[in-house]
Amino acid sequence: MASIKIIRRRIKSAQNIAQITKAMEMVAASKMKKAQEAAEKNRAYAQKIYEATVELAKKTDRKSNPLLSLGNPSGKTLIILISTNKGLAGGLNTNLFREVDRWFTKDKNVEFVSIGKKGQNFIVKSGRVLVADFSDKIPFLENVPPVTQLLVGGFLQGTYKEVYVIYNAFMNALKQIPDKKQILPLETFGGNKTEGADEKIEEEKFANFTIEPSVEEVLSALLPHYLENQIRAAIYESEASEHSARMIAMKNATDAAFDLSHQLTLVYNKIRQEKITYEIADTVTARMALE
Repeated sequence: MASIKIIRRRIKSAQNIAQITKAMEMVAASKMKKAQEAAEKNRAYAQKIYEATVELAKKTDRKSNPLLSLGNPSGKTLIILISTNKGLAGGLNTNLFREVDRWFTKDKNVEFVSIGKKGQNFIVKSGRVLVADFSDKIPFLENVPPVTQLLVGGFLQGTYKEVYVIYNAFMNALKQIPDKKQILPLETFGGNKTEGADEKIEEEKFANFTIEPSVEEVLSALLPHYLENQIRAAIYESEASEHSARMIAMKNATDAAFDLSHQLTLVYNKIRQEKITYEIADTVTARMALE
């Protein structure tokens, strides 16, 4: 039979854990609300700037801008993997890395840029090629310009034939799904639409507008913003997913700690009752022996 002191200590530990996880749940909930609003606002903008870029690209010869080229066919694939710096987020990162394994094999022609220490550890431990890590600069949004510069330089030099962004897309507080988005080369038909979007972009949005100074110049100015915005939108989605997953994970941990505390309390009371019963029986037996 377990000692009363040991069980009392375990009850206290479970209660302390519940207090800590409850506090972490509340912190994650407050951060999730802000991150969710930012992700939802930026999602609509990201889709619209994508649609504008695609429509203008349709009116332009691919040779007019090197970023519109189909890339070097013999080049490598660059993956920008956005994960979290911290754990305690349930299976968020695990599910993301499982999809990476499914989408891309361990090929030397696939290179990675990580934003998030969990992603960096995954890339290194799985034997993949890590060319850069941007996990130290917080918030992650500050990494958008250097990451964009890196991928644009590699694409224009012919090092990379295509560039993908992989992240956790925020659906709601209970659902986050791994998502893969190709940002280069630009797909002028289809491409990286948000989930639930129509099969084809509304045609000729700018048909009734005069574009000055020219479509080519407007598109050249728009393309860098398009690339930065796609990465920025993925970071917003990833951060909203992280806080949501952590909130749910901490809620589950709090409930489990309270359940354990309740079960241990029942065991503790049972042992105390048994001990009291034995003491009463000993007292009665001793008195009867004296009589």
